[in-house]
This record gives sequence, C-alpha cells and structure tokens, in this order.
Amino acid sequence: MARIDVRRTSDDERGFGFEVTVGEGGSRSVHQVTLSRADHDELGAGSDSPEAFVESCFRFLLDREPKESILSRFDVRDIGRYFPEFRDEILRPR
Repeated sequence: MARIDVRRTSDDERGFGFEVTVGEGGSRSVHQVTLSRADHDELGAGSDSPEAFVESCFRFLLDREPKESILSRFDVRDIGRYFPEFRDEILRPR
C-alpha cells in the first residue's frame, strides 16, 4: 500500500494548498494540490481536516492509476473531470 504524506503549504480565505508525497515500491512522487474552502465544505465535510480529505482523494486516485500518472499540479475539483464517479465515491460514507 502506498504511503501518502500531506503537508499544508498555504491557507487563506479562498482555500488551501498542499504538497503531497506518495511513496511506494522504493520510489516517490510529489504533487502540488489546491482545495477551495467551498469544495472542502461540500465534498470533504465528513473529513476530520482538509489534509484527511486530500489523503482520501489520493487513495481514490491510486485505486485507479499509478502514482506516476497523477498530475504533478492540480485542484481537487479537476479529479471529477477525469473520473466522473469521483463526487459520488468521495461523498459515500466510509
């Protein structure tokens, strides 16, 4: 299983920025991710923190593609453009 480390790099009235490192099989990838407060309120309301929500997003992505295929820079909202089931899956209780 991949190790996902989420570090908050920014926090303002509009949203959050993160650096996410994914380690697996002796290699790692690094990603810059943004998350608006509105998206966190809507999609991540069940998460303990924005970091926990972003980690859930990466688990969703890693279930569908290797870490090397995940964009190096993106906004969480972009995930739904590539994976239409994202919204339903991320809102499903765990």
